[in-house]
Amino acid sequence: MSRLMLALGAVVVVALQALSAQAPAPAAAQAPPRAVSPSRLPVRRVVLYKNGIGYFEHLGRVRGNETVTIDFNSSQLNDVLKTLTTLDLGSGRVTGVSYNSEAPLEQRLGSLRLPVGQHATLTQLLDALRGARMEVHSGDRVVTGRLLGVETRSRGRGDATTTTDELTLIADNGDMRTVEITPAVTVKLAEHDSAEQVSSYLGLLASTRAQDRRRMSIATSGSGDRDLLVSYVSEVPVWKTTYRIVLPTRAGAKPMLQGWAIVDNTIGEDWQNVELSLVAGAPQSFIQQLSQPLYAQRPIVPLPTGLLVAPQTHQATLLPGVGEVVGRVVDVSGSVLPGVTVKAIDASGDNVASTVTGADGDYSLKNISPGRYTLTFELAGFTTARAGNVAVAPGSETEQDSRMQIGSVSEAVTVSGAAPAARMAGGVAGGTGGGAYRLPLPSSDVLDQKLAELEPSAQGRDLGDLFEYKVTEPISIARGQSALVPILRSDVGADRVSLWTGRTAGGRALRSLWLTNSSGLTLDGGSFTVLDTGTFAGEGLIEPVKPGEKRLLSYAVDLGVQVEAHNGDQQRTVTKIAIAHGVLVEHTDAVARRVYTIRNSDTTERRVIIEHPVRPNWKLTGGVEPVETTAGAYRFAVVVAPAKTETLTVTEQQPVDATYRISDITDRQVEIFVRDAGDDASLKQALEPILARKAVLAGIAADLSARAGELKRISDDQARVRENMKALKGTSEEQQLVKRYAAQLNQQEDRVEAVKREVDDLQRKQRDAQADLSRAIEALALDVAVKGR
Repeated sequence: MSRLMLALGAVVVVALQALSAQAPAPAAAQAPPRAVSPSRLPVRRVVLYKNGIGYFEHLGRVRGNETVTIDFNSSQLNDVLKTLTTLDLGSGRVTGVSYNSEAPLEQRLGSLRLPVGQHATLTQLLDALRGARMEVHSGDRVVTGRLLGVETRSRGRGDATTTTDELTLIADNGDMRTVEITPAVTVKLAEHDSAEQVSSYLGLLASTRAQDRRRMSIATSGSGDRDLLVSYVSEVPVWKTTYRIVLPTRAGAKPMLQGWAIVDNTIGEDWQNVELSLVAGAPQSFIQQLSQPLYAQRPIVPLPTGLLVAPQTHQATLLPGVGEVVGRVVDVSGSVLPGVTVKAIDASGDNVASTVTGADGDYSLKNISPGRYTLTFELAGFTTARAGNVAVAPGSETEQDSRMQIGSVSEAVTVSGAAPAARMAGGVAGGTGGGAYRLPLPSSDVLDQKLAELEPSAQGRDLGDLFEYKVTEPISIARGQSALVPILRSDVGADRVSLWTGRTAGGRALRSLWLTNSSGLTLDGGSFTVLDTGTFAGEGLIEPVKPGEKRLLSYAVDLGVQVEAHNGDQQRTVTKIAIAHGVLVEHTDAVARRVYTIRNSDTTERRVIIEHPVRPNWKLTGGVEPVETTAGAYRFAVVVAPAKTETLTVTEQQPVDATYRISDITDRQVEIFVRDAGDDASLKQALEPILARKAVLAGIAADLSARAGELKRISDDQARVRENMKALKGTSEEQQLVKRYAAQLNQQEDRVEAVKREVDDLQRKQRDAQADLSRAIEALALDVAVKGR
């Protein structure tokens, strides 16, 4: 490999020397004046979205017929071409946009007259130069001529085999010379054209290591100074969210929530004092290869033969139009109320839609079917307000404001953990000598005060289905750098609880916070860290949380709480037996119990949240109500005193229906039905006539079966007699036995006729009995409600 690289280097050096020797000398004329370079148009606004795209705005001043530039990466170019918008905000106009286009390397290599790829070896390069005039120096030997080709030869010396490459040159006088390529051999391209081709090839290879940069030039035409706005969408890394939840140590203080966004600048421009907005949403976007030439395959269209159009049908409407209810909620003083839960209740009492008011007190209930509804407005500390007979029309917007009055206020008391150990005001206990001064750590009260003085770092607002965090201060992020940007600071509600889900090893619960988002902003999904008593307490993940929404966040294993769960007794209770149209339906309730044993080994009280899975078609009974229900679980709250054990029993009930055909039931089944119905006499009296008719039918079927058996026995016996009569031919006993067998056959035939008449009579009776049974079954109707036992 080293020998080939040395030889290739020799070819490159010789080629460049030939180019330099054959290039014309520069003229002594004065150089032309240097053109004024275009000015740069800086980034002024950046909006980043959760689906990995960003919206960028460049804004700057232009004068006269000025050209400005913007730098991009190659990966941005397709998005920029698809979404670029330019606006001259003065009296001028944009006259053109241009950019440096670069074809793929393989395509650019294909445009050379040197047929080699981007990974060519020395042998491949020389083979591509066949026919070129060369000078080959091997020691004192010089061979000149045109290259015929390069061959690889193998030579054997004993058991070893070596491979060498040989050049074959043809001189002007026709002599053919072969030279072995070794590190001592120098090859010189004797023609300027060949050396130029090699130089171009090496230049293209070197260009692939150049910095990835595309420069777009925007030409403007106009007079005077004016502003130029350029905007586009580009692919960017997804911005991430991370939170800090600081639990207070001072009584009465509220937990504080800090939000940070991790932002990466990977585009071709620096961000200097840009307005940054982070949007928690994913608008639709796609990639289209606009920067590469595209040829379409045009269809072959035959000449038209007629203009007749076949009739068409169109599908009917599947769903009617829906409406929307909007409004604002304020208190008695007229101040807006964020975090109010608004629900729409239909005539049957079902909740058909719900939402939470935003920071400006506004709400919107969308996709509501036409009709009349009652609206309820709920907020802790306020009396629930109602608005009745609110009409919703299809495709329209109904406005309904509300004013809430202050009601009873309930406060949640949070029990803090043990106080941190006292810190020494002086040096380290025991002393390290030297009398070095040690800066005292701030107290918990000082930390709580400073946290309360922090101001929000971003303003939030709804953008339809999206939510925007607009950073209040301009930021600067250099190209290729990342930053941690503050976006949120707010007091929130957070109750300490222990959550048991059944997914933690050893039956352990999880230390959790029941967080109420009272920030008025939508919390984007991300990670969070909990600081308790001035130190790290744990971390976890949070999904998007709307304003006013309550969410459980687990962050550590609770070593003081252990939960054991086991199944209790299972029951099946019949509630009703109904008979109609020949079908008996037995309605039963299956009852299941799940018992949770909760042990608190800690020295402080625990509020334990038990998650019990929601099962389809099962409903809760027994009087134990959950404090919250999710899509997959009921949540029950149990307060456990220090060093105590509590139990929670969750009872569920599932209705089960069993269906039986009256015509198929048996005496044993009737006994079971009567027993399940609590020995109800009406059920037994209703079913006894059916059973009697079924018994008659069973007797007739038995008689028919007996007659069919008798016919088969007679037929078998007659076949035996006839075989015996065939065997008697030519014997002395033939006449006597034939008379006997003939008499027997006559008797059997008489019996066959009689049996057939009996069968006909039985079949008639069977049809009559079956019709009588069917009429009785159809006429039977009963509804027996089973009293609880």
